[in-house]
Amino acid sequence: MRCSEIISVLERLAPPSCACDWDNVGLLVGRRDREVRKIRIALDADDAVVRQVVEEGADMLLTHHPMIFKPLKKINDDDFISRRVLALAASDISYYAMHTNFDGAPGCMADLAADRLGLANRQVLEPMGELEGKPYGIGMVGELVAPMTLQALALRVKEAFGLPFAAVYGDPEMREIRRVALCPGSGGGMIALAKAAGAEAYVTGDIGHHEGIDSVAEGMAVIDGGHYGLEHIFIDFMAEYLERELGDRVEVRKTAIAFPARLV
Repeated sequence: MRCSEIISVLERLAPPSCACDWDNVGLLVGRRDREVRKIRIALDADDAVVRQVVEEGADMLLTHHPMIFKPLKKINDDDFISRRVLALAASDISYYAMHTNFDGAPGCMADLAADRLGLANRQVLEPMGELEGKPYGIGMVGELVAPMTLQALALRVKEAFGLPFAAVYGDPEMREIRRVALCPGSGGGMIALAKAAGAEAYVTGDIGHHEGIDSVAEGMAVIDGGHYGLEHIFIDFMAEYLERELGDRVEVRKTAIAFPARLV
């Protein structure tokens, strides 16, 4: 199966038009006419993942986070990003990233996260447009089926995403929470939107000290599940999607969940 055919399947799910203007999604390395028999899915194209796809003889790599964000003026072995590009190109591996287009497309990242928390009466937190009559955008806000304390919600987040830990800003036994906003990934910049949407708690990642305590001062608790912690759901979802769409024409391999941050 050609890489271009697989790209069509990916873009049917999350069109590049759903991506933020600043993002870099799509085929970042390699050939569209590459014949693909084996594809690996990961969250990041880090050194370990690039080494793995080369060693196992994969034909294509799919990640959520783009390996290339800033323009590369040189591609040589002096820079770690360039070294990854060289390794993929030398092995004729096509590399595709679906980032904020997957974050925002209907039925993708925000909806998947909301499903895990059991949120009802959902609305897109930061609307960006409509796709086939459905609104799309970054984040989600909705209501829990039954109200719960911040402590109970934090434990639900840990269980739902398989987290080893989560940081909680706010009184664990605060009044019962019903309305919850979420933004998997780095959501510090959307705190104001979450508060404006009436959220009593906000679930996201990469929260800074002042963002956390200031949000609490304004009446909204924050649960930081980590950037990787909330977005690793991309791997299982995309593996199931491609297995269903491609059948036995392509072998789909998943990179094992491995949290990059540890408590010591």
